[in-house]
This record gives sequence, structure tokens and C-alpha cells, in this order.
Amino acid sequence: GLGFNIVGGTDQQYICNDSSIYVSRIKKDGAAYLDGRLQEGDKILAVNGRDLKDLRHKDAVELFRNAGYDVSLKIQRRLQPQNGPVGHQGDGESGGLPLAAILVPGLALAAAAVWILLRYRQRM
Repeated sequence: GLGFNIVGGTDQQYICNDSSIYVSRIKKDGAAYLDGRLQEGDKILAVNGRDLKDLRHKDAVELFRNAGYDVSLKIQRRLQPQNGPVGHQGDGESGGLPLAAILVPGLALAAAAVWILLRYRQRM
């Protein structure tokens, strides 16, 4: 296989009012993983020049299965995380607060503590 799973289609919309086909998972050590260009959450617009618009999920799966050895994909990169079943991508982010939301207030508190300590020491 090509080494990835898809979601979507006219009969299984992944995103409300959007029947597009999306990459749901890249299989470790599969063709897509080894190539490195395809990412989870990417929208697949065409396979070997065949537009995927308005296809049922099973028809899209069949196109991928019959794509042959040399496969050309036209994709649209996902710019922002989607709400939905696309899983954690394993890029080191926990999915919680951004690191800056923790570091900035922490650094501000540390700077204030140092300033207070220095002012207190000058009075002694």
C-alpha cells in the first residue's frame, strides 16, 4: 500500500459540510512515511490527476488501491489543527497549553522576585 489511511468522502464527511478526503494516519515505515512529504491532516485533492471531489469514501479508497507503483498526489497542506478524529502527530506537543503561556508568566515572576530581592538587600 501507500502507507497511509484516509477519512472523508460524500458519505463519511470528516469535517461538517466538507466531503473532501483527508490523511488520517501515516503508517510508520510505509511509503508515505519514508517519502516524508505527506502529513496527517493533509487534504488530498487528486490522485494521478484524478480529482477526488464528490467521491464516496470507498471509491476514493479504490482509487488509491489501483493507483499503481508511481503515484502523484495533489494535496492541500493543513494550516491549522482541525477539530476531529485526526490523532496526535507525535511531534512532542502535549496538546495542552503552549510553552510560551507557561514560560512568559514564570519569567515575569522570576524577574519580579529578583528585583524585590535586590531592593531588599540595598536597604540592609
